Amino acid sequence: MGREEYSKAYKLGKKDYQSRMLHGEKPTLQVLDDIMPEKGSYSEQSLGLVQIPADQIVGTKTIGRSNSFAGNFMPILRENSEFAQKWSSLSTSHIKEGIREPIKAYEYMNKFYVLEGNKRVSVMKYFGVVSIPGNVTRIVPRRTEEKENKIYYEFMDFYRLAPINYIWFSQEGSFAKLQKAVGKEPGEMWSDEDLLKFSAFYTRFSAEYKAKGGNKLNITPGDAFLSFITLHGYNATEEKTTNDLKELMLKTWEEFELLQEGQEIDLKMKPNQEKKPLLNILLPLSSPKLKIAFIYEKTPGTSAWTYAHELGRLYLEQTFPDEVHTAYYENGTTENVDSLIEEAISSGCNLIFTTTPAFVQASVKAAIAHPETRILSCSLNTSHRYIRTYYSRMHEAKFLMGAIAGAMAENNRLTYVANYPIYGSIANINAFALGAKMINPRAKVYLEWSTMKDVDIAEKIKETGSSCISGRDMVIPEEASRFFGIYHMEGEYTRNLAMPLYHWGKFYEQLIRTIMDGKWKYDDNPSATKAINYWWGMSSGVIDVICSQHLPIGTKRLVELLKATISSGQFNPFSGILYSQTGIVVDNPERALTPEEIMTMDWLAENIIGTIPKKQELNEHAVPVIDQQGVKKEG
Repeated sequence: MGREEYSKAYKLGKKDYQSRMLHGEKPTLQVLDDIMPEKGSYSEQSLGLVQIPADQIVGTKTIGRSNSFAGNFMPILRENSEFAQKWSSLSTSHIKEGIREPIKAYEYMNKFYVLEGNKRVSVMKYFGVVSIPGNVTRIVPRRTEEKENKIYYEFMDFYRLAPINYIWFSQEGSFAKLQKAVGKEPGEMWSDEDLLKFSAFYTRFSAEYKAKGGNKLNITPGDAFLSFITLHGYNATEEKTTNDLKELMLKTWEEFELLQEGQEIDLKMKPNQEKKPLLNILLPLSSPKLKIAFIYEKTPGTSAWTYAHELGRLYLEQTFPDEVHTAYYENGTTENVDSLIEEAISSGCNLIFTTTPAFVQASVKAAIAHPETRILSCSLNTSHRYIRTYYSRMHEAKFLMGAIAGAMAENNRLTYVANYPIYGSIANINAFALGAKMINPRAKVYLEWSTMKDVDIAEKIKETGSSCISGRDMVIPEEASRFFGIYHMEGEYTRNLAMPLYHWGKFYEQLIRTIMDGKWKYDDNPSATKAINYWWGMSSGVIDVICSQHLPIGTKRLVELLKATISSGQFNPFSGILYSQTGIVVDNPERALTPEEIMTMDWLAENIIGTIPKKQELNEHAVPVIDQQGVKKEG
């Protein structure tokens, strides 16, 4: 019996050996001594008796036994050797009573290398054992700035809370995200029940993932699992039957494929001008009436952001009175948005706009469950294939607003009131500062955040004595406040000078026309895995600046000139030599920042006085937005 098994294992070993040779790889086992850090640059830590995932046992500690096995741990010594006889005896013992004696192994970077028990590992791997008991010593390397080293230290921090060694990630920050995704607070220990529940669920998931070809993707099963539970919820998916889990994984597969693309985004900087085929022009296809739902976080009466989108919805109804019917759902939260979207779909809505970054996750879940419904989310730099996202290049208008403020600030002091430190907002702040500096080289911008805990912005403005303030972008209908746009303080009197305009109506109109004209499909290449983001600006008419009559005519002319050059593409606010608070960012006067660099910038211009706050410094209602779209400053 044992000799027959050895013969089969020997053939597997020879096959793997030859394959690795053909691909220029080392054909035998890895040797830990060959890859160990230099003496003095690591420490050792005893982990005691551990269940070692068989897949993660990749080699031996010393070179002595490495040449007895192929890289897959199958034997390659002759079938009449003493080694083969011992292997065969172990095989027979495993079949009759199981191998129970623990091996001795070293763990380095979450891979395991055998010190004693190589043949036992080989036999158990041959029989498909999932895990092998072993007394393990961990090799802890010195901290470095290398990505793999950082991930390993994050793993060790996680391991102290949950001794789980069978899941791994390819991106920094993933172990902390896993802790959050399973409902644990940072630093919270896992119970034995938690560990058993997680092990059972992850085992089911990874088995199905591999069965569907997940090993062909260049991500880890852990990457896919984290994406899956983050999207659909840990408890909700853990309770699903095997068939339901299979079905949901199949629907989510494009999300897994997108992960391996490095979260690449197909950025649409202007509306699609693709010409329709002549046949479609001569014989237009009749399309069903669009029923569109808008999901609002607050109400139009209490939120300037929601009010701007509500104006866009009303503009749509006026522009397409016969082709479009709209509905809106307000006071959405991360807790009830799933039901609001389901309600909209149940009422027959075939196009849904979710108007805040906090609703991205719910949008993706709904799109997976209802592929017949088009769902777009108002967010920036979001990589999900099942939905499309849209946003405006407000930094173009903010540059003009900064120029106005710089021209009108008698004492060279400006205040900029921002809301969330998310993608896009840092670009708005910096564009404002650069616009002010272009007109007034002595201008200083004091940065305040409306979502900061325990901060009185009115008092802060008094302290700095700023003569021009950039407040919220527009007025809220239910408030009589004049603290919006650029305003000038003269004692207690507020004089408005200009305001930026989100013309969401024109944005929505052009998106709707792509559907009506049959151009929507030109943006959507089924063979591609990139997410589609619409990021339009002044050239598309979706962003503008409205000047007050209080503005001097010369300043108005300057604004119109800058607006024309930005709209035509002749000028980019983020071009030329750029300085941040900590030094030079761009030293080439001919270079302009790419759209990706503008969206993800995490630095502040040199003439800004202030910082980008951390999540813990912000109010509780800011957390869902920061979790979804927060600038990764700390990373």
